[in-house]
Amino acid sequence: MNETIRLLQNHRSIRRYAPRPIPEEMVEAIIRSAQAASTSSYVQAYTIIGVTDPAKKKALAELSGNAHVETCPLFLVFCADLRRLRVAAARHGVEAQVEGTEPFLVATVDAALAAQNAAVAAESLGLGICYIGGIRNRIAEVCQLLEIPRLVYPVFGMTVGFPADEPGKKPRLPLEAVFHRERYEPERDRHLDVYDETVRRYYTERTGGQRTHGWTAYIAGLLKEPRRTHMLDFLRRQGFLQDTLGAAGRGERP
Repeated sequence: MNETIRLLQNHRSIRRYAPRPIPEEMVEAIIRSAQAASTSSYVQAYTIIGVTDPAKKKALAELSGNAHVETCPLFLVFCADLRRLRVAAARHGVEAQVEGTEPFLVATVDAALAAQNAAVAAESLGLGICYIGGIRNRIAEVCQLLEIPRLVYPVFGMTVGFPADEPGKKPRLPLEAVFHRERYEPERDRHLDVYDETVRRYYTERTGGQRTHGWTAYIAGLLKEPRRTHMLDFLRRQGFLQDTLGAAGRGERP
């Protein structure tokens, strides 16, 4: 155990923030730390949009369904960005082939890696964060608000600020359930029984008995119906995943 590991293992999502601005040097340190994350083939296929304007944060809170987006001092939007790669290649007379599934995965992973570096950097400075996947609820409107162009899409947002409370730490899956050796081991699903009881106790204590379900029941409710089914059409309109379209979808002759 060292300070870095202790910081990582002490993570919890913060949703209430003190009305205190984040010094610019902290913001720059967070972004530079994000830039230091690993990136596939050195492409750095992401862009980070920082939002502090109250009107824009209010609009983003409504679009994402998360009130704390409006109340956080800084809202970061992590975007998968293939546009800049096309711009770079065009300077050398090359039309970069970036519309396929692999570039989409690369840019999405790059954005996620950068975001996690930013999260750890922020927490090391005494700040709290919370990831906001809700910006994909009405993603086209988010893009319009933030003037996000084709070949770029917002993967998720992140609220950042000085914590106004210290919520309990949610118990994670047992290591034995997620760490398999030499092969995928389905038999490790047996550890879900113990985890269900752990999560049931956590929610019972945290909510005063208003929530008493385990993890598997939570997952069953969460995924009972398809979620954000608009995303595939949106991504294709943005120029992603073109190699998954048939000839007719690309406007080509069969």
